Amino acid sequence: MKAIRFSKHALEQMAERGADEDAVIETIRTGEVVPAKRGRRGFRKNFQYNRVWGGRTYAIQQILAIVAEETDVLIVVTVYTFYF
Repeated sequence: MKAIRFSKHALEQMAERGADEDAVIETIRTGEVVPAKRGRRGFRKNFQYNRVWGGRTYAIQQILAIVAEETDVLIVVTVYTFYF
């Protein structure tokens, strides 16, 4: 299993969008693979959330991690979150 590294941009976006490293790693390891641009791969997974985000309570947080694959490492380029 390849190591996972986070770009500076990904860490900034995670902080801004409410995603933590453990959830992003779980998304990459066990989530659904989806197409992404520029030869990258996306990984998507829904999590039970049941918390407040942006002043509203949401039951589900969906994480979408965009990853560039190198020989021995997966580099998380950016992370998106969606709330339902």
